[in-house]
Amino acid sequence: MRRPVVVKLGSSLLAGPGGRVRRSLLRARAEEIARLVRAGTPVCVVSSGAIALGLPRLGLDRRPRSLPKLQAASALGQGRLQAAWDEALARQGIAAAQVLLTTADIADRAAYLNARNALAALLALGAVPIVNENDATATDEITFGDNDALAAQVAVLTQAKLLVLLTEVDGVYTRAPGTPGAELIHHGSAASRALLGQASPLGKGGMRSKILAAELAAQAGIPTVIAGGAGREVLGPIVAGEPRGTRFPPGERALSSFKLWLRYGKPVAGRLHVDAGARRAIVGEGASLLAVGVVAVEGRFAPGEAVELIGPDGRAFAKGIASVSVEELAGRPRGTEAVHRDRLVVYPEASTR
Repeated sequence: MRRPVVVKLGSSLLAGPGGRVRRSLLRARAEEIARLVRAGTPVCVVSSGAIALGLPRLGLDRRPRSLPKLQAASALGQGRLQAAWDEALARQGIAAAQVLLTTADIADRAAYLNARNALAALLALGAVPIVNENDATATDEITFGDNDALAAQVAVLTQAKLLVLLTEVDGVYTRAPGTPGAELIHHGSAASRALLGQASPLGKGGMRSKILAAELAAQAGIPTVIAGGAGREVLGPIVAGEPRGTRFPPGERALSSFKLWLRYGKPVAGRLHVDAGARRAIVGEGASLLAVGVVAVEGRFAPGEAVELIGPDGRAFAKGIASVSVEELAGRPRGTEAVHRDRLVVYPEASTR
């Protein structure tokens, strides 16, 4: 099977005034998706919009701050969202599958692999997974943070060849689109000079989260395009490599899927402050972290939980899975391995410091 394309659509593209589904736009994207699938390129969709479509049923026109209201809006809107995708793709003879994920599905390695296998099976069958966060039961305030981060995680999960983040504007601009001097940034390397705006009242992401998602995907060797999602021909030209929107190239050295999961999917349970010698051995020589190199510990953790490693300069330089509990590190016992090198990822920026 070919590597898929992951396409993310924001709430403002899918939901119009009064919480109505923007069916003409949805059908246009479904037509393009079907064309890609029939040509042999699997497509996975990450679709926002459940909360936006559920808000009118709560008598609201803006995204609330209350977590229970967010959960209620998602529960009321998710069925409408999936039904809209079902209808649009069915017109093209393509089956739409609903996949709802939580951060727990990403944080637990076994669940992560199960999710990956399920998505791979759906794509191999020619179906289009419609992925969203399971906001109705999520905690910690709708936990992925936004669907741009979820889309990047799904791109890594599926080993995508391209991540496309569709939005209301044509890409990343140097300043808010429509203001004097605003120019479209074509290459992602220049995105750091953009004056980024706020998220829409229906969504939670904004351009900053899209750039962060593109940077995550780059770590996995996946290019990303941030582009406008309206119009008749959007996905075809982007997948064909035409210069649309803002394109972020893949990183030169892609991390393994395990190390990508460890860095971006596994939550941190504690922090280990290490001495200069330990940092040098880990970064420069690929060594394991021994307890004797740990000078201070933050948090409480058990074996198998993730810990971040902090150097003498106070900055995090790596993340790993603890081999021992916090209690077993007391006294810095010689010969005790705190984090094995095979279960550790060094942050790319650490080698430049």
